Amino acid sequence: MFTLPISLSIARRMACAALLACCLPSAMAQTTTSTTAQAQHFEFSPVNQYGLQLTASYWNPIISHVSKVSGVDLRLKIGRTSADTTSYVLAQEVDFAFTNHLFSPSRARMGWSVLARRDSPPVRGQIVVLDDSPIRSIAELKDQEVGFPGPEAFIAYKVTHARLLSQHIPVRVVFGGNMDSALAQLVSGKVSAVGGNSQLLDGFTAREKRKLRVLWSSEPFFDLALMASPRVSSVQAKVVRDAFIGMTSDPVGRQVLENASKTVGLRETIGFVAADQHDYASYLRFFENAPPGQR
Repeated sequence: MFTLPISLSIARRMACAALLACCLPSAMAQTTTSTTAQAQHFEFSPVNQYGLQLTASYWNPIISHVSKVSGVDLRLKIGRTSADTTSYVLAQEVDFAFTNHLFSPSRARMGWSVLARRDSPPVRGQIVVLDDSPIRSIAELKDQEVGFPGPEAFIAYKVTHARLLSQHIPVRVVFGGNMDSALAQLVSGKVSAVGGNSQLLDGFTAREKRKLRVLWSSEPFFDLALMASPRVSSVQAKVVRDAFIGMTSDPVGRQVLENASKTVGLRETIGFVAADQHDYASYLRFFENAPPGQR
């Protein structure tokens, strides 16, 4: 039986050990990278247009479908109020958002890109009262309590409150946390009027069978935008955008949209269409002329 000299055997063993030491970190790194890629998910934060449960009921089926179609795993992340949810976006804790809170000059510099919007007519900021209210004009709201969803709500608060300020009508602002809560305060009599988003106000009327009287309406604005953080790759942003847009032409996706639309009281099934910053030029015009407190 042939055997290696002891010195040569030891040398070869040492060489093998060195080779293993070099290869193992690389193999472990590849395994770790593979595991990380498989486990990677992306946080998605839509503005709280409804209460927490209704917001989740609307969005979870949609992002579940989009995740399956796009291969990009989206996870819903919402705060207790719309301001809380926007704070996650501003703190760069999320990757995708459905919002109109990022069009002020300072926030536009954060670099978020517009991917899509709802395929629906523009919405308007409106100041409304209950249909049986004696109030007939916004001038009568002077020194009254007026409800709004929250300080971040562009159409429902910034636009409507700016109108009151421009007409020198001081009011006592009451934030409800979301549109549904602000409307609940109106129904309970805690506030005399609310500032709202016309689409959400229509949805409330359809769901709750309560008529509202519009005292004032703004110019039209496109609804919230599907937006991507600058840290999301262009490839990932594109497949997510395409999955949202493709829902109306996909039988399964369209059924998801139909169910979601009914859940929140929309009058028809609303899908998504491609959009970019140009669709939100009216927001930029607003901030050019808005009172300092609303910029």
